[in-house]
Amino acid sequence: MKLISVAVVLFAIVIGLVAWTPHSSAAQDKSAQIERGKYLVEQVARCADCHSPVNEKGEPIPGKELRGGALMFKPITPMPMWADKAPNIAGLRGWDEDAAIKFLMTGIAYNDLPARPPMPPYHLSRQDAEAIVAFLKSLSPVEK
Repeated sequence: MKLISVAVVLFAIVIGLVAWTPHSSAAQDKSAQIERGKYLVEQVARCADCHSPVNEKGEPIPGKELRGGALMFKPITPMPMWADKAPNIAGLRGWDEDAAIKFLMTGIAYNDLPARPPMPPYHLSRQDAEAIVAFLKSLSPVEK
C-alpha cells in the first residue's frame, strides 16, 4: 500500500511538472525573438536616440521611449528631405509586418520611398528584421 501511495505522489509530481512546462515551443520562440529584437533596438541600433522625446535638458523622458520626438541635431549643410522629427515606432501603427520587415531589409518603405535622412537605409538580415518588428509590435502604440 505504501508503494502505491509513493507511486501516486510521484506520478502527481511528474504530471505537475509537465503541466508547468510551457506548452508550446512556438511561444518560447516568439518570446526569444522579441528579446532579440529588444536587444537590437536598444543596444545595437539605438533607435531610442532619435525616436524618443527628450526634456529641456536633452534627457529621454521616462515612459515615452520610441514614441517619436523632435530631432535635436541638423545637418551641417542643407540636405533635401531632412526629417525634423522621428516618428512614433512603438507598436508600428500603420505598418503591416511584411512592409516593416521589407523596410528594415531594403531601406524602402511601404510607399516605395527610402527613409528620410537621418534615418539610415538599413540592410538587415530577415531574422534580425523579423526580431525588431516583433519587438516593436509587442509595444503598445500610443496616440501622439
